[in-house]
Amino acid sequence: MLFSGDDVKKSVNVLSGGEKARVMLSLMMLENPNFIILDEPTNHLDLESITSINNGLIRFNGEILFTSLDYELNDTLSNRVIEIFPDGSILDRRMSYSDYINDSKIKELRESLNK
Repeated sequence: MLFSGDDVKKSVNVLSGGEKARVMLSLMMLENPNFIILDEPTNHLDLESITSINNGLIRFNGEILFTSLDYELNDTLSNRVIEIFPDGSILDRRMSYSDYINDSKIKELRESLNK
């Protein structure tokens, strides 16, 4: 999880937000879950950490429910997109993230739901 040297001996209360996120992800991996829920898992992380987390999640054998503004994470992990609109409408499609945002019919539907 990109800790080295004396970093592994740091107290949790002195860790940065990104370091705390990496510790929590490490603890989750030790539990060997079959389902994980992540809310913006790449927030507060540097590029190397984001890449490591993305690669780890790609290799994860269970189910992942996540929300993210990270295009790369969305594109590499998603096989289903559920978008919830301000009026409570839900658009649910089984497709990759890039297919979802590039589909012209879905773009029209999203525009109508965002009004």
